[in-house]
Amino acid sequence: MTRRARRNHTPAFKAKVALAAIKGEMTLAQLAGHFDVHPNQITAWKALLQEGAADVFGAGSGGPMLPAVDVKSLHAKIGELTLENDFFRRSARKAGLLRRKAMIDREHDLPITRQAEACMSAAAASTTCHARCRRPESRDHAKARPAAIWSTPSRELGC
Repeated sequence: MTRRARRNHTPAFKAKVALAAIKGEMTLAQLAGHFDVHPNQITAWKALLQEGAADVFGAGSGGPMLPAVDVKSLHAKIGELTLENDFFRRSARKAGLLRRKAMIDREHDLPITRQAEACMSAAAASTTCHARCRRPESRDHAKARPAAIWSTPSRELGC
């Protein structure tokens, strides 16, 4: 026995079958044979149509109405927050430890741990960059690092 591939029915087809079931001119077995659908599926579609029929004539109590999404305003807000985030990271990168600690606001919605991570990650990025840009003082360190880093101007490394 071969299995039939799973079929996806369009909403229009489901409505047509459910309306035919509601009319009652044919039995479920006859409808199932006519539309080539299982009788249990017809019963389920009929129940869905009867539950959602009130929504056709107006806003029913079936579910909450979702507000329309304004994509342009959301994109504008994302851009604004990105700029603020970049500014904060740049200022945290330039600031010392005491200044970064002062940036943490205990009353802010962002958790204190996340604020501290942001401040420290900005500082770590700055420290890493400056460590790459400085020449080592002893020859042992010079052997460990490639000469290409020392020949690259610091502005290209982002310092």
